[in-house]
Amino acid sequence: MSDSTTSNTKGEMPYTEQRYFSSYDHFGIHEEMLKDSVRTLAYRNAIFRNKHLFEGKTVLDVGCGTGILSMFASQAGAKLVVSVDMSNIIGMAEKIVRLNGFGEDKIVLIQGKMEEITLPVEKVDIIISEWMGYFLLYESMLDTVLYARDRYLVDGGLVLPDKATMFVAGIEDGEYKEEKIGFWRDVYGFDYSPFQEVVMQEPLVDTVNREAVCTSIFQIAEFDMTTVTVKDLAFASDFKLKATRADQVHALVVWFDIGFEKNLEEPVHFSTGPFSAYTHWKQSVFYLKDTITTNYGEFIYGSISSKPNKENPRDLDIQIVYDFRPANEVERHASHKQRYLMN
Repeated sequence: MSDSTTSNTKGEMPYTEQRYFSSYDHFGIHEEMLKDSVRTLAYRNAIFRNKHLFEGKTVLDVGCGTGILSMFASQAGAKLVVSVDMSNIIGMAEKIVRLNGFGEDKIVLIQGKMEEITLPVEKVDIIISEWMGYFLLYESMLDTVLYARDRYLVDGGLVLPDKATMFVAGIEDGEYKEEKIGFWRDVYGFDYSPFQEVVMQEPLVDTVNREAVCTSIFQIAEFDMTTVTVKDLAFASDFKLKATRADQVHALVVWFDIGFEKNLEEPVHFSTGPFSAYTHWKQSVFYLKDTITTNYGEFIYGSISSKPNKENPRDLDIQIVYDFRPANEVERHASHKQRYLMN
């Protein structure tokens, strides 16, 4: 395994960075990702069904983890794969890669922070990375991929995946909202309601039943990895949700879809939404202060914004504004601005 030419040990990093990279040292998180067949097979299919793009090319795997994507790329005919990860899991990746017959002439592994190391090549033809976090952008790993793109990718090179799209919808989830938030109204006879505001500020990452979705779906963001900038990742979007049945909306759910599209003869896509097969990203649920009682065809208007947290840029400050004003029924009006912290 190659050493980076710049010192960047975890001990020299801010605590928040140490915590982030150390979280990937344990095998458990990699087991969860590898067992996510939707995720892993999407990458394998995108690579193997488009081997002509990889043959004889130099590939950079950003955040290589256990090396699975690097081995896919090498199997597809890449001349050289450079695999980078700051986590100590790269020591295990080295063993796995060599055990499976990939020599240093095929896959070079480097432990270090992408922004601080020097690669053994001037440019790469393709960048592959599994950078997506909860709510797509949590942990800000995409920033690192964009740095690698701007620093190392040849003109006209590929970043895979190259498309990410985010969606929002309203859900009925009264039982869990009561269990999670209503609980604090009466704790063994005591009023613990000050906790409610704190609990509301934390999004829930969980699997949402498709039957719980009771509004239309609205696209809130789309990112093209060939052109997006770090600045673009702090986004704001209006939304308009149409009630698809008479029901109560207790929360909004956000998910993302991923596409391998550019120059691919056989594009590959997958979704992390409630209408698709399970993935380890699940969905992000944002409980609302109000319970919005809708009739079929009524609209909830609002906006959602996201930006990195100032104290820890890998966390996200998310704000949701909603406004529901059915005609001539003031008692059903609901309007609020709510802040959340994904950490």
